[in-house]
Amino acid sequence: MYFASRVNYPFKLKIFKLLFFLDYIHFKETGRPVTFLHYIAFPKGPVPEKLYDAINERKCSDYFNHNVKLVERPDIGEGALQFILRAGKRPDLEIFSPREKRILEEVAEVYKNARAEEMSEITHLKNSPWEKTIKDKGEFQYIDYMLALDEEAEIPEELAADRKKESEEIRRIFT
Repeated sequence: MYFASRVNYPFKLKIFKLLFFLDYIHFKETGRPVTFLHYIAFPKGPVPEKLYDAINERKCSDYFNHNVKLVERPDIGEGALQFILRAGKRPDLEIFSPREKRILEEVAEVYKNARAEEMSEITHLKNSPWEKTIKDKGEFQYIDYMLALDEEAEIPEELAADRKKESEEIRRIFT
């Protein structure tokens, strides 16, 4: 809801890229993602697997359907059906930590007027998590959150690995 209400051109692919940036920037700082989505290395960039499937199969949760409107639009370039996401109401930012809010705001501001195609150039940069996954494992493989860590990471690799493992265990228990 946040990104759909704050950026221009809120097509599905752009929203996917914004979520990816949110998660991987937060992971780089803390060792934990925000959404806990699992991203796949699609040819045009990272895609959150379950959200992608839910939208394409029109099997989104009641919560999603109540709060986000999917507007179908034909994609002139490829002839495939595309969706623009519209926020059904104002997002509740109280569920986010101050750090998460800061990253949400920064990502939305930086990419406010960008189109998904322009953003692909960034996700495809050399040594990006997407590029490393494509190079090492191939297309349609999971992008490991640990690939977000680089020389600018604010968290040591060992601590990030511990937090990632802990977060995955919590998620497994409660979902």
